[in-house]
Amino acid sequence: MVNLEELEAFFYPIVCNINNYLSSYILVFLLIAVGLWYTVRTRFVQVRCFGEGMRKVFGNLSLRGGRQEQGMSSFQALATAIAAQVGTGNIVGASGAILTGGPGAIFWMWIIAFFGMATIYAEATLAIKTRVTDEEGNFHGGPVYYITTAFKGAFGKFLAGFFAVAIILALGFMGCMVQSNSIGSTFETAFGVPAWAVGLVLVVICAVIFLGGVQRLAAVTEKLVPVMAVIFLVGGLAVLIARIQYIPETFAMIFRYAFQPQAIIGGGFGYAIKTAISQGAKRGLFSNEAGMGSTPHAHAQANVTDPHDQGVVAMVGVFMDTFVVLTLNALVVISTLYTSDGILYTGVIPKNISKTNLAQTAFGTVFGGEAGAMFVAICLFFFAFSTVLSWNMFGKINVVYLFGKKAAPVYSALALVFIFLGTLMSNDLVWELTDMFNNLMVIPNAIALFALTGVVTQIARNRGKRQPRGKDLNAVPGPRP
Repeated sequence: MVNLEELEAFFYPIVCNINNYLSSYILVFLLIAVGLWYTVRTRFVQVRCFGEGMRKVFGNLSLRGGRQEQGMSSFQALATAIAAQVGTGNIVGASGAILTGGPGAIFWMWIIAFFGMATIYAEATLAIKTRVTDEEGNFHGGPVYYITTAFKGAFGKFLAGFFAVAIILALGFMGCMVQSNSIGSTFETAFGVPAWAVGLVLVVICAVIFLGGVQRLAAVTEKLVPVMAVIFLVGGLAVLIARIQYIPETFAMIFRYAFQPQAIIGGGFGYAIKTAISQGAKRGLFSNEAGMGSTPHAHAQANVTDPHDQGVVAMVGVFMDTFVVLTLNALVVISTLYTSDGILYTGVIPKNISKTNLAQTAFGTVFGGEAGAMFVAICLFFFAFSTVLSWNMFGKINVVYLFGKKAAPVYSALALVFIFLGTLMSNDLVWELTDMFNNLMVIPNAIALFALTGVVTQIARNRGKRQPRGKDLNAVPGPRP
């Protein structure tokens, strides 16, 4: 039998080196460049149309969207996208960014998210614009479809194939391992339940939903996402109210250490600032997924006729993910652990503290150690579980693109195996592998986004113009999946 610990020890430094290069020299540039580009070209669509997006999401909010004739309702598509976005990245990922890059990493997450709102507008509009409909009336859309729209011939097929393979590995397999790994470790800490036992339960529940297809997934996410968000927000606000006197200090630390990170994480200024920014970019990407090319698969399922409508809805997803859920978790961690009476005030990290249990420790300072651990474990279960469901769908769309529908059951079976394996492997290697494939996904997606700037800006410019009711004229005819 292969020794998993030996394999992890061998691959971990290799994967870390690859990630360090990608996140420090490629990822930050691409994310900020695409976000800045679309912010300017769409005339700050994330500001101009933010109110419109909020009205479309909350104006007729319903948790009972019902079965759709094809695809999902606009809210179901958003809920599926948020289910993918709001996962371990908001709790474990944000905690890891703070531990490694200091509280200032959260500032850079905000910057990435602000520009990312323009990026995801472009991704969602292109997903609607280039999606295809198969003979059964099902929508198929995502980066592989707008990549091949942007680039015809062999180059387009190569980029689309590269992206498809990367997302299958990043989300369908490695990403699901991250989610189950975090669920297993937090449940083991909080309840003493063996991680492998949690993995078995996850596999059974996920298998039932996977078999139900898009409609069952939509029915689950439209109810699960709002409920899990409210539970976490109530708990987080309770901690912040208890620590209200430290809130000004908390915000001051975020802004101060964004530009003086060496004061808390050590090292020279150059090293510290690079670490803070790269951690903010890397974990910000994993959290809101703007520019990564994952959530367009969900938005492509929306029953809308105007791509702009889903574009502004998609922006709300990034806002809720980063500026609400992730920020709340970050404020809880910093206000309880990094302020003047916190155990991390000096920047020295105790050996028993890691990104996996940092949030549990933070909530435990107010709720009590045991109750805090349980609260985070339960929230993380719902966050990560919903993410697994959405990521499985994203991976399946790309498997069908590459290999046809017959490959879908094989993919789902392999995904279930990876979900279970995630509860057995070490947290660090799983995170690094996921980061590597996430980074690789960004490259072909960003190239296509730049190439299709004219399409997106025309959609943004023509906002308000509606297509005839009952027809989806934005669904570009294409090859049958």
